[in-house]
Amino acid sequence: MWIGWIEFDLLLGDVHSLKEKRAVLRPVIAELRRATEASVAEVGDQELHRRAAIGVGVVAAGADRVTEVLDLAERLVAARPEITLLSAGRRLRRSDDE
Repeated sequence: MWIGWIEFDLLLGDVHSLKEKRAVLRPVIAELRRATEASVAEVGDQELHRRAAIGVGVVAAGADRVTEVLDLAERLVAARPEITLLSAGRRLRRSDDE
């Protein structure tokens, strides 16, 4: 079993409240869930208006499938015009790694 995850550090556009932030992030998270069938959540910077951290987690039988899903997630986030992708950090592990 392979486990992979990617965390996106995002800069949001013209956002002045947490309500506006949720309105920007909700469709991004929904698209990631629908397109990748992975677990997706806001994982950091919840108290900041213009910054966000989103995590995507994947479990699959092979490393190729995990990498494919993480690549797709990164492409989807990078293509969103209302957000700027500042960084993306990913990890990939086998279930029997120590």
